[in-house]
Amino acid sequence: MSQRLAELMDQVRQVYVRQMQEQGPHEPYLTAHRVCQQMLNLDAVALAELIADDPKLLSARAVNLVEDPAEIDNPSVGVIVTSNICAAALEGLLAVAVNREWLEIDAEERILVDAWELDNVPAVRSIDYSDVKGPDLERPGPSQLSVLFNAAEKAYLQQLSEAAHDAYHLALQVSSDYVVFAPEDLAPLIVENPLLLGLRADELVDEEMFEGEPPAGLIISAHLTEMLLQQLLEVAQEQGALALDSSGQLIIPVSDEDNPTLH
Repeated sequence: MSQRLAELMDQVRQVYVRQMQEQGPHEPYLTAHRVCQQMLNLDAVALAELIADDPKLLSARAVNLVEDPAEIDNPSVGVIVTSNICAAALEGLLAVAVNREWLEIDAEERILVDAWELDNVPAVRSIDYSDVKGPDLERPGPSQLSVLFNAAEKAYLQQLSEAAHDAYHLALQVSSDYVVFAPEDLAPLIVENPLLLGLRADELVDEEMFEGEPPAGLIISAHLTEMLLQQLLEVAQEQGALALDSSGQLIIPVSDEDNPTLH
């Protein structure tokens, strides 16, 4: 856990303890849940900075932790990460509640929460991470993503000149080779463009391989791979290696019509 995240978690704990001391030992679970949602439903910039300090957060998966009904079926990267942070913080606050005897545990050391509290947890509404500012266009120099895509395009053109007949497969290979997958490589791209936090799996990731729960970072990689693939296919069309049909769509070899999913 990064220093930034550790400090944030400690702030959450302090606020929780203060609120419980002020109101008395009532509704310890609801209070913990409310404090977590209020303090950890981070805006895109704050979340991007947190991820930059602790890229392992991109390994997070939804795993039934997403509470917002609008996000459960196809959560965004940002919601997946914040839901995991909230869940970890809530667990910590409940441990505090047990230590201070605001909650009890049973013989198997399971925390006992009043059913009334569980039944009255308010609806959760997550931040819409697709509705945030894009990259800073006034920043000097090309973006890291532009540098990456330009390098891939250069490599693709070189290979295309030697095997134009295999344009589609070359585009698949190059787009896979150049897109970053490691959390520590993705984190700077997110800081540069927080809109990446709004991406969703959208059937671009092989759900069977991840039991329907792909890591947040892999969702971003899948979208970047698809974006780069489309860019390279446009390059192939401009070079005459792929043709357009009567409706202006690229003609892809019959056996390759389906867009690839990330495995």
